[in-house]
Amino acid sequence: MTLTATDVAVVGGGVVGLATAYQLTRTRPGTRVVVLEKEPEVGRHQTGHNSGVLHSGIYYKPGSLKALNCRQGKRLMEEFCAAEEIPYEICGKVIVAIDESDLPALERIHERGQANGVACEVIGKERLAELEPHAAGVKAIHVPEAGIVDYKEVCRRLAQRIQEAGGQVLTDARVARIERSNGKAVVTTAKGDEVEARQIVNCAGLHCDRVTAMGGVKPDARIVPFRGEYFELKPEAHHLCKNLIYPVPDPAFPFLGVHFTRMIEGGVECGPNAVLAFGREAYRKTDFNARDFLETVRYPGFRKLARKYWRTGLGEMWRSASKKAFVKALSRLVPEIRAEHLVPAPAGIRAQAVQPDGGMVDDFLIQEADHVINVNNAPSPAATASLNIGLAIVDRLLPRLG
Repeated sequence: MTLTATDVAVVGGGVVGLATAYQLTRTRPGTRVVVLEKEPEVGRHQTGHNSGVLHSGIYYKPGSLKALNCRQGKRLMEEFCAAEEIPYEICGKVIVAIDESDLPALERIHERGQANGVACEVIGKERLAELEPHAAGVKAIHVPEAGIVDYKEVCRRLAQRIQEAGGQVLTDARVARIERSNGKAVVTTAKGDEVEARQIVNCAGLHCDRVTAMGGVKPDARIVPFRGEYFELKPEAHHLCKNLIYPVPDPAFPFLGVHFTRMIEGGVECGPNAVLAFGREAYRKTDFNARDFLETVRYPGFRKLARKYWRTGLGEMWRSASKKAFVKALSRLVPEIRAEHLVPAPAGIRAQAVQPDGGMVDDFLIQEADHVINVNNAPSPAATASLNIGLAIVDRLLPRLG
């Protein structure tokens, strides 16, 4: 057993946790910070399985934490990647109205984008055909400032800079217990090592509600895991998507629908389908974690959510079981897509925070106690916004550290 004393312990080595630690070392040099990551390397879960998009902020309610953090965070992420020579590209995206019924929602998204300061314009079929020749639609929004990046490389570089500034990034360090002792918090890992910290920042993502409870705070919402299932275009079909093609999302459901995303490392990803995962790390359809599953189905908030969205859920499950159904959904955006164009791609897990009344938390959710700051919901665009979220958390930390 080893004992490490620090000013701040950050639980979770995803992009939000690492960005917080990095911004702390820059804002207040000399502050001792330790990042605790349960996996052998950083960025293994939500960060390492996301779509790699630099979001513009067009979708989000003006004035929301999502909107505010996304706009500033995107700028900071671009500056960081440029300085660190991390590959990224501002390639643009189109949000496509498939038919006339999508037009009112398309206009609302455009209004939000303008209110949030996003460079965007409504375009007709002719301009859409120039940007994405194989996309179908009656109108679209062109968002030229959207981009793509490698967030796994961002995480590796953040970890490197934290360590160079005197901080520590400890891997294979799953948090098992948090206790108070002599006015400080003591974090004990599954291996029995202890970190004594003046303050804790909980950025545990898929397990954030559990870490919140360990720290003596009742979480306002519980995590329900949804698996995002993807396909990838074979090389001979890459021409069907030049950059990013998105549908008009359902405003009642906090998922963007199946879309096409060109990846910074090459290739085009299609998806995701969103189905209930049978575990918080159940990336394969056959993965099952009894504790996680029982915790989900026993949670009153999930049962209320399931009753409200059962039809949507059945549709997602059908697309999960049927490649033909998945292709049909994709073909609404790109009619030329065929089943033979697609090969399975790795899935991701979304940590969806659900309230006891069944409501899905659609913005960042931060709960505080005297010794801990809990990030209990970090939805998309958390990766894009991470460096600005990190600054916001540091602003809350500094008065506590004195």
